[in-house]
Amino acid sequence: MSAAEQRKLLEAVLEALAIPHPATIGDGPAHAEVLADRVMHARIALENVLQRSDDAGWSADYLRSKLAEHPPTGYRHYGAPRTGAGQ
Repeated sequence: MSAAEQRKLLEAVLEALAIPHPATIGDGPAHAEVLADRVMHARIALENVLQRSDDAGWSADYLRSKLAEHPPTGYRHYGAPRTGAGQ
């Protein structure tokens, strides 16, 4: 595994984990659900590379495709601009 492939996989894992924090306690459950899905896919990618010797570059691309299916949406993000009348 080349250094470039390792970096590509590490960047994809970071992308999976580094989602915006929830804006309120009420946004926490949705944030946790999104993060759990993304962590699961990151773990699978890492296990496939480390235990099955899958190609790290391919695994990074696959992980990113799974992350696209689980975007950090469905909750309000900390620091996001408020919307709506009177806010």
